[in-house]
Amino acid sequence: MTATLDLRDGIAVLTLGDDENRFSPDWLDTVGAQLDQVEADARGLVTVGTGKFYSNGLDLDWLMANGERADWYVGRVHDLFARILTFPLPTVAAVNGHAFGAGAMFALAHDFRIMRADRGYYCFPEVDINIPFTPGMAALIQAKLSPQDAVVAMTTGHRYGGADALTARLVDATAPETEVVGAAIERITPIAGKDRGTLGAIKTTMFAPVVAALRTT
Repeated sequence: MTATLDLRDGIAVLTLGDDENRFSPDWLDTVGAQLDQVEADARGLVTVGTGKFYSNGLDLDWLMANGERADWYVGRVHDLFARILTFPLPTVAAVNGHAFGAGAMFALAHDFRIMRADRGYYCFPEVDINIPFTPGMAALIQAKLSPQDAVVAMTTGHRYGGADALTARLVDATAPETEVVGAAIERITPIAGKDRGTLGAIKTTMFAPVVAALRTT
């Protein structure tokens, strides 16, 4: 299943898919179009996966088969991060399961994160799979975590369960599996409806160094 969009009282719930939800070019196209619709029609954005996975990030199989297009592909992923980071609506990632690598970065680009309490890992495994962070990816993580939490997350490959992720401020709250989306909607509803031009400008100013790094790497 590809990514799908559902509006709930003006809050857009974007389901990333029902598998590992890796960022294939087709997936990026679909999500980009859906984000256009969210901007036009919604007051806030919640993203969520299905089952075991929120997202495992980069489509490494596609990359290995299309190595000559790696820079183009990484640029598109960076564009997605920058868009979510500065999205002109409130955003919450409902982390229903595993969030690894670029999938974890995608969640981190949201304003808030609610993670399933009992299962699933939040992890940046780059150090263990020999893929260094791009400057833009590093800037994104370092903008959202304390310096020491960023060191641990980025250099050890630690797998954070819900409680550990909350302690490290990777997520803002945890919830039971059946309540993750509801908790995300509850978090976003009171702040939905703010002027999107103002909100987008505030986020663009807040994260200008990160966006600059993402746009140039």
